[in-house]
Amino acid sequence: MKVLAAIALLSLAVVSASSPNSEAPTGFDNKSNGMVDDATHQADQVKFDDTETIADGLGPIYNAQSCRECHQNPTSGGTSQVAELRVGHEGPDHVFQNPDIPIAHGTEIIKGRTLVNDRSICPSGAFPDTEIQEHVPDSENIRTTRMSLAVLGDGFVEAVADETLVELARKQCTESHHKICGQAISVPIVEAPGKTGIGRFGWKDQHASLLSFSGDAYLNEMGITTRLFPDEFTKLCNRAAEPNNAAGPDGLDDVDHFARFIRASKAPARDAKLAAGEPARRGARVFDKIGCSTCHVTTMTTAPSGTKINGGTYTVPEALGGKTFYPYSDFLMHNVGTGDGIVVPMIEHYGQKMYSIQWNNFSPQHFRNAQFKLRTSPLWGVRFRNHLMHDGESTTLQDAIRRHQREARDAARHFEKLSAADRQALLEFLDSL
Repeated sequence: MKVLAAIALLSLAVVSASSPNSEAPTGFDNKSNGMVDDATHQADQVKFDDTETIADGLGPIYNAQSCRECHQNPTSGGTSQVAELRVGHEGPDHVFQNPDIPIAHGTEIIKGRTLVNDRSICPSGAFPDTEIQEHVPDSENIRTTRMSLAVLGDGFVEAVADETLVELARKQCTESHHKICGQAISVPIVEAPGKTGIGRFGWKDQHASLLSFSGDAYLNEMGITTRLFPDEFTKLCNRAAEPNNAAGPDGLDDVDHFARFIRASKAPARDAKLAAGEPARRGARVFDKIGCSTCHVTTMTTAPSGTKINGGTYTVPEALGGKTFYPYSDFLMHNVGTGDGIVVPMIEHYGQKMYSIQWNNFSPQHFRNAQFKLRTSPLWGVRFRNHLMHDGESTTLQDAIRRHQREARDAARHFEKLSAADRQALLEFLDSL
């Protein structure tokens, strides 16, 4: 117990103290956090909410027609009950292999990705005999669903210095005597070829940059190509010119608007009424006491304004610099016993030219080492979710807590030993987030 408490304190110590007026703004009012004016933020939200059509480049295979479709509770950018499907298999050498997904009656094979899209744009009037719906072959026996993630407040997450996450991982592992060791991984910055940053977005920490993250989602979830991801996974049924999306009169394309919308969003606000009550305050103390805050780190502070990040392509603005926020996550990867066995596919997340570029401090082996690890889910906004954990298979907070094993088994055991009053207080605290 003393070790867990010490880790919690050290987790908080890796971020600097900050005055109250430097705290990140919170709320669900669709207003800017100050990075841009409200009119610009709301115009970016229109792009985020916009329904894409075949004429816009939708598909040929896809999951959704807008960003909002997967990120909208209680407002655009919020949490989701939408899940996606990922599969693969273990090769003869016991190494994870990406799936081969046949389409068009087996005449074409989709390779280089683990995502299996739910929808397709044909058969259609233009292509009445072309069948491209993806189906999972029996050979792909590693299968999982993944819940879509909230993006509100992620501008503050992006602005956390790489060194903060690396140091948190180091201290976490040292002080727990290697019982809890979050993995920080250097990942490619797609808009800065050859440059990397510490991953923090996606269930496998596959992106450090919100622009990279936006371009990835635009292609893989909606099938729309951009300057960052110009290559379709299939040309069948596709009639839109490539890349599908181009810059507008302001010099920005859709992924620029998506990234700016996320960066300018406010962090999720707590339930003020519950948070002010004694049960939730008591629950916060229990949360720390049993070791939950070792990985679900309460407080972080962003890098100072003017700091260059994302391979030098983005400068932390004043509205995001030196801000304290409360994500309840360390944004590191851990093995808590629910890891899905999926390894990050390089081409899917970084593009067809991935292997022709020398990426600083990056090795695919780092993702293979994380095959059974997942990013610590931020708990801010968890009260808007009723499908919990990465796969959405837990429908109550207690079940989600009990599924925490491996690195988190001590915290789960401490939860089971709590008095009824302390357990209820902890749950009320979580309901306030």
